[in-house]
Amino acid sequence: MSKKCELTGKIPMKGHNVSHANNKTKRRFLPNLKKVSFTSEILKRSMKLKVSNAAVRTVDKKGSFDEFLKTVKNKNLSPRLKKLKKTILIKSPFKKISVRKSS
Repeated sequence: MSKKCELTGKIPMKGHNVSHANNKTKRRFLPNLKKVSFTSEILKRSMKLKVSNAAVRTVDKKGSFDEFLKTVKNKNLSPRLKKLKKTILIKSPFKKISVRKSS
């Protein structure tokens, strides 16, 4: 199973362990992934996703899972979330932007 966040696209980084004697050995810095269940109010269903802690905090900040999916870029999402985003955008009501006229 890949160690990749399905929402933000975070992947493991490469680096070195550096000892006191400055010996360098290769290592991987893994993202902090959790299995979390998100519910979509628009589609009225829940999904289990493998996401990083940072992604969970970002979803909380945006207010809901649907709002997060509307604002995130497609290149970061997993293929199944790209399909989900498309259906959410189709079913979501569009907000009208009011334009103020200055006198």
